[in-house]
Amino acid sequence: MNNDVKRIHPHKFTLWVAMGSIIMMFAGLTSAYIVKKNQANWLEFSLPGVFWYSTIVIIASSVTIHLALKSFKAREMSRYRLLITVTAALGILFTILQVLGFFSLEARNIHLTGPNSNAASSFLLVITALHMLHVLGGVIAILVIFIRAFNSKFKSYSSVPIEVISTYWHFVDILWIYLFIFFNWLR
Repeated sequence: MNNDVKRIHPHKFTLWVAMGSIIMMFAGLTSAYIVKKNQANWLEFSLPGVFWYSTIVIIASSVTIHLALKSFKAREMSRYRLLITVTAALGILFTILQVLGFFSLEARNIHLTGPNSNAASSFLLVITALHMLHVLGGVIAILVIFIRAFNSKFKSYSSVPIEVISTYWHFVDILWIYLFIFFNWLR
């Protein structure tokens, strides 16, 4: 028996299973959107410009978490702390920009919920709100490692937690890019 077999860390394996489940959920939601789009009363509208800004922000946050991971592995702890802080702030900014996008739609009389809403806008709300929840989950995980990075009592140099969070963060970034393309050009 070969003992040199590399095994995936249990946390990484669990993450990959979870990401597969999330992909299936969003595939189902976007498929339902396409099916529902064939209704006669479907409302066509363009996304507010603020969604473009939120896309730039989440892409930037993917760069910062990548650099944070590299800094952690190089034991450049002050740079790591700075980059993980910036990543968390960009994640929060992404969520704020998404909410501002919803307000912009409401200001254009594109109601997301209630009696004056349309299935198109309600689908947008549900799908993007679910994505925002996944981003906020990532922000919470980033805040946990942020606190650990500044806690002098915590001296673990295992890169597994930051690797797991980094992989998840890139995943929610790619998921948003898919949704952004879907809502702008594929729908």
